[in-house]
Amino acid sequence: MANIQFYDVILKPVVTEKSMNAMSDKKYTFLVHPEANKTMIKEAVERMFPGTKVAAVSTMNLDGKTKRRGLVFGKTAKTKKAIVKLTEDSKEIEIFAGL
Repeated sequence: MANIQFYDVILKPVVTEKSMNAMSDKKYTFLVHPEANKTMIKEAVERMFPGTKVAAVSTMNLDGKTKRRGLVFGKTAKTKKAIVKLTEDSKEIEIFAGL
């Protein structure tokens, strides 16, 4: 396993209609490093966003899509998605405040 620092774990937030509706329940969705586990994701969120406390982390491994260009087939990169649920007394994540 690679040496992954906490700032390398979270790649970017996922901004979809479904993830925006889940924010009312204090659930935030992020694309994360494919080799990161749940404890690494929890630590990264709590260190990157001060005042947040993570209650639970759910992860999903997404396979790459098959793409075609002419007669040549290929696949896009695999990704990993994490849904982070915060505790009730936790602060909101400011990155989603203006959306």
